[in-house]
Amino acid sequence: MNFAIIGASGNVGRKTIEILEKSKIKFDSLFLVASSKSAGQKIKFRNKEIIIENLEAYDFSKAQITFFAAGSQIAKEWAPKAAEKTIVIDNSSYFRMQKDVPLVVSEVNPEALEKHKNIISNPNCSTMQMVLPLKPLHDEYKIKRVIVSTYQAVSGAGKASMDELFDQTKNFLEGKKISSQNFTKQIAFNLIPHIDTFDKDGYTKEELKMTNETKKILDEEIEVTATCVRVPVRTGHSESINIEFDNLYDFENIIKILKTAPGCKVIDDRKDGGYITPIEAEGDYTTYISRIRKDNSNVKAINLWVVSDNLLKGAALNTVQIAECLMKKI
Repeated sequence: MNFAIIGASGNVGRKTIEILEKSKIKFDSLFLVASSKSAGQKIKFRNKEIIIENLEAYDFSKAQITFFAAGSQIAKEWAPKAAEKTIVIDNSSYFRMQKDVPLVVSEVNPEALEKHKNIISNPNCSTMQMVLPLKPLHDEYKIKRVIVSTYQAVSGAGKASMDELFDQTKNFLEGKKISSQNFTKQIAFNLIPHIDTFDKDGYTKEELKMTNETKKILDEEIEVTATCVRVPVRTGHSESINIEFDNLYDFENIIKILKTAPGCKVIDDRKDGGYITPIEAEGDYTTYISRIRKDNSNVKAINLWVVSDNLLKGAALNTVQIAECLMKKI
């Protein structure tokens, strides 16, 4: 069994390498692939140096499973070619809503892998951390509607956006002029209610991703509305989620369900600091659930606060977990 990573030099590619480094997955070789700009660079993996290969010249038959971590344009051009020789697990948005491509969260719908045609799609980071607690709740009580507001870290927009936050913060504290290249407004000491492009109804693509992907993963009948906000946080997305069920629920049972939700951990002490914030979730594989409470305006609804590292479970970690699921079937 060999693995390959396309986009190995980027944020998600490097996180995938880190996860494979720490994992107990048994495989023979790892091939690292990127654009000509990164080709020739060396990355250390398990005490060996691996030379990054040029995507244009790479032979996809060298690996049985290939992680794509290079964006939609690369996925559009190269994933179908790769799928003729390897199983592709793609991190971009390009294939997510295609009917014949499974959209998979390893703890939520691994059964969808039964229908793959050598391309498997990884959900959006904000969708992923939300469906983890939603799944067991939906199984027990059937969810009618979800209202979510996200507070998304700049790392979700790439390294250049992270650098912009750091540079703007430094300039702000030194009283220097601030300019924005990667965001529509200043991000330092500010927040921006705008992620991705707008559609004709005023929603952004990020908001529509959360709606459409949640329906595809869980249930087409669930109604979802989202507001996605970029915040001056380095890594770790946070979400305020209101969940309305079809019928009345037992609140103590809600707590019990969430405490046993795969991939999640409840930290909810109802005191100062008795909850998780993004800086505490950074570098952690767990999705954290806090601020669990009844909706005092709706007897069929509850509120949650959910935090996760968007580069780990929100991206690279889930792709590796999908690979683990596949390896059990191969």
